[in-house]
Amino acid sequence: MIGRLRCLVLDCRDGWELAEFYQRLIGGEVRSSDARWAVGEGSAVLHGGEGAPVLAFQSVADHRPPVWGAPEQQFHLDVHVEDLAPAHEAVLALGAVPLGDGEGDPVCRVYADPAGHPFRLVRP
Repeated sequence: MIGRLRCLVLDCRDGWELAEFYQRLIGGEVRSSDARWAVGEGSAVLHGGEGAPVLAFQSVADHRPPVWGAPEQQFHLDVHVEDLAPAHEAVLALGAVPLGDGEGDPVCRVYADPAGHPFRLVRP
């Protein structure tokens, strides 16, 4: 092993806005840019608590959101939920946008966060 994963950094136009979206989605505490994860001016860090990964949101003026299913898409986040129906309504209220037609899938649904990053709600 060379090292351990400590933080995931997501580029976006507004680091604080996206950090607050994910705070409402998965909990945790939003802080200004943390020196341990130097992501720059206008950025924010979401500390999810014990055992949870740290998410950093880096403000980038020319951010271009990924396109779900495109060959250049590089990753997505999975968020485990107990029941898809109420979780679906809750993420829509936060500003998430459904990607594709996931209505018939009993296990997961795909969304874009306000900056366009894909994430899935996944039932265990």
